[in-house]
Amino acid sequence: MTVKTTISLTDRHHAYARRLAEEGRHGSLSSVVAAGLEQMIQDEAERDAALSAMEQAIRDRMTAPDEEWREGVDDLFEGARTKLAGR
Repeated sequence: MTVKTTISLTDRHHAYARRLAEEGRHGSLSSVVAAGLEQMIQDEAERDAALSAMEQAIRDRMTAPDEEWREGVDDLFEGARTKLAGR
């Protein structure tokens, strides 16, 4: 379904969208705007997926025994400790 609506663009955005349509990269100004909206939808979905994965990783870590995820942490800081000790 297509919905007809009116939007306002800055001169810069209008010139850019018009150029894309004139160059044939998009069929019309409407398709330029639609492509931008589709990209925003995709970006938001990817962001939500990444945040969900991070949330699950945090939950997993919070419920895991300390020794399961803390192993090797001391080694991560050894270089920093050595550098600080040399000051």
